[in-house]
Amino acid sequence: MFSRITGIGSFLPGEAVSNDDLARRGIETSDQWISSRTGIRFRHLAENGETSSDLALEASRRALAGAGLAASDLDLIIVATSTPDYIFPSTACLLQSKLGNHGATAFDVQAVCSGFVYALTIADKFIRSGSHRRALVVGSEVFSRILDWSDRATCVLFGDGAGAVVVEASEQPGILATALHADGAHHGILSVPGSVCGGQVTGDPFLRMDGQAVFKFAVRVLAEVAEECCRAAGISPADIDWLIPHQANIRILEATAKRMKLPMDKVIVTVDRHGNTSAASVPLALDEAVRDRRIQAGQKILLEGVGGGFTWGAVLIEL
Repeated sequence: MFSRITGIGSFLPGEAVSNDDLARRGIETSDQWISSRTGIRFRHLAENGETSSDLALEASRRALAGAGLAASDLDLIIVATSTPDYIFPSTACLLQSKLGNHGATAFDVQAVCSGFVYALTIADKFIRSGSHRRALVVGSEVFSRILDWSDRATCVLFGDGAGAVVVEASEQPGILATALHADGAHHGILSVPGSVCGGQVTGDPFLRMDGQAVFKFAVRVLAEVAEECCRAAGISPADIDWLIPHQANIRILEATAKRMKLPMDKVIVTVDRHGNTSAASVPLALDEAVRDRRIQAGQKILLEGVGGGFTWGAVLIEL
């Protein structure tokens, strides 16, 4: 038994917020400063009270419609998020309730920007084991809630959004290979080093990042895990039709493609319009490329992510 993606959906909240819009809000920055360093020109920001499960709900409904399924058909729901609605219950359980599903296995995965790749790999293992047949895998984030808007080195990079896929058991392989890794020794270069204790915030509740260290680490491991995943599938990186990396920074995407000896016209890029949406970035980019018909049936697509932890991974799929 294999697993295959049968439906894809995504959702971006509100209107696009430009770099100039951020400058008008009082952030000491400019379109030239942001775009020249990151490639980012726009991002979407959730309204007050709009949660990760709200964004996930819209993306999930679209993915289910694409698969021709009802929520009641699902027996597994996995949500990848670093910005859950609550400490508990899980965002997956809250999404399950909003969808009207009763009884499916539901849980969250916390691997930050690698979260969707981790969650998709887990769903593949569940389905291939024979224990489950229809999974909903979602990456959903409201990173705007954990940004220090006085820190222009980080606040301009991130956006909010959600992407979802339906994964079903199939006699034909759709998920061809996976590879996951983590190394907690690097936790200090990207983290939100705070928590809640006794009703009070302890530590620092905002995202903090060593940008140069993240860049060097990300480019190396993204290229390595892509090659590892291709080897597992018995192909070379040159055989990939499309690369969809985590959308963090255009320079990381370009450097990764260069190390893999892939032309940029094989790389799906949405960071310019979405910013870094963490666990949502890969499914958002996948959905866009499927909808605009760049991705065609039978093509091989490599999805990969790297995020705080540090975590990284890749999934090779064929739609």
